[in-house]
Amino acid sequence: MSKALFIVDVQNDFTEGGALGVAGGDAVAERITRFLSAHAGEYSVIVASRDWHDADNDNGGHFASGEPDFIDTWPVHCVSGTAGAEYDEGLDTGAVTHHVKKGQGRPAYSLFEGTTDAGERVSDLLDAAGVVDVDVTGIATDYCVRASALDAIEHGRHVRILTDLVAGVAAETSDAALAELAHAGAELADSGV
Repeated sequence: MSKALFIVDVQNDFTEGGALGVAGGDAVAERITRFLSAHAGEYSVIVASRDWHDADNDNGGHFASGEPDFIDTWPVHCVSGTAGAEYDEGLDTGAVTHHVKKGQGRPAYSLFEGTTDAGERVSDLLDAAGVVDVDVTGIATDYCVRASALDAIEHGRHVRILTDLVAGVAAETSDAALAELAHAGAELADSGV
């Protein structure tokens, strides 16, 4: 049995100062780096995802044409090739085994909707490595972390959310997301870093 670590969307546009910056995002990036330095060897697969949106269209309605509703439509963020789409500088990606880009012309929240540059899908990577257990970290608890963890559960994995290695948009929606994930079977745990 092998384990995977998901690092969801720890990008400049989702940390402080970004287009959709989340309070505590920079600190989460640094804590994930500390966690990796101590625990990377425990994982056979380490997947880091990034929103990677097109610059020349509304990405399937994901980018708001007027005022965003912050549910289905958003301000422009994580445009491919821009600084906002890059990993937060506090995140050391040296131990990452697979980099996944999601979005690319359409709305995408779960890292299972993305692919590597070689076209590999996350579900196939996990199957090939015999992954049973998935630890989930990243941004934002109430959106892409939630969607990625729910998809991992749906794909038959035992999921653990490392609650000190996630940051959400708002406390209320983040707490609701964690409660939903626990109800769906995820374990909520502290990373110990």
